[in-house]
Amino acid sequence: MEKENFAFVTLATDDFYGSGALVLGHSLKLVQTKAKLVVLITTGISAGVVDKLRKVFDLVEEVKELDSNDDKNLAILQRPELGVTLTKLHCWNLTQFSKCVFLDADTLVLKNCDELFEKPELSAAPDVGWPDCFNSGVFVYQPSKETFEKLKNLAAEEGSFDGGDQGLLNTYFSDWSTANISTHLSFLYNMNINMCYTYLPAFNKFGKDAKIVHFLGNQKPWMFNYNKTDDTVDAPDFSPPLVDFLKMWWRIFTENVSNTESGRNIAEQLEALTLAPRQANVCSPTNFTQFVKKDRLFEWEQGRIDYLGADSYENIEKKLDETINIKK
Repeated sequence: MEKENFAFVTLATDDFYGSGALVLGHSLKLVQTKAKLVVLITTGISAGVVDKLRKVFDLVEEVKELDSNDDKNLAILQRPELGVTLTKLHCWNLTQFSKCVFLDADTLVLKNCDELFEKPELSAAPDVGWPDCFNSGVFVYQPSKETFEKLKNLAAEEGSFDGGDQGLLNTYFSDWSTANISTHLSFLYNMNINMCYTYLPAFNKFGKDAKIVHFLGNQKPWMFNYNKTDDTVDAPDFSPPLVDFLKMWWRIFTENVSNTESGRNIAEQLEALTLAPRQANVCSPTNFTQFVKKDRLFEWEQGRIDYLGADSYENIEKKLDETINIKK
């Protein structure tokens, strides 16, 4: 297979993920990939963002939005917006390419990873929440109209067990965990940086070799304020790896997206969008602590506890002592 017949593919359904796609595209260029860059977009993307995407990606393909409308399962995940992720199924229609790697728009490429195109369909990394399933934020696949139709029919007939694309894809490629170990990608190709603090020693040992970072969950880079003057970002202090990679994301945004005259207007719009969640009180300074506490509670409920950090025995003991003293 010829290298020029390979493509990295992502999806943007609104301007938030459009900004993510722009940073992702630039990160791929910075590591000098030889593959083509493709972004699938829907009508939810504004014209200004589309124009900017066309300057970064080799192909900008508008597709019809697909939605699971599965409120029940999406409520379990506390992620109602994930229904539209079924739209990524359109990536199988890119049959002008012989092999593709799909990357969610909330990923960031740190090192050249063109070797992924040597992997077979469907290659992906285990999901940190249920390792017998793969995480669909990064996967290697082979475009096929037939596969697209089968996936669409499966979605209509059986739906997705999590309401999004990951549940559907794991149902379709149900033998991923047992059929061929070579389809299991290393965590280094899909490093969930929001979870690294739960096993910080492993990150300290292996993190330097990471090739793709995934801002999985509800903590997206554009939800945090970044100060260009002193290069600071207001991420949770109990997750130092997250802070470093958020800074990296924002540096790429400021240096490559907003550094040209042609991109200044759209850059201003995107920067305004990053402030929108705060203005809507989603992640404002006054309730940021509550946001972090809620996120940590969810991690506890999932059995993912920061034993070496905020949830250490010393901190738990201190909290218990404080509570006892208050009651006294």
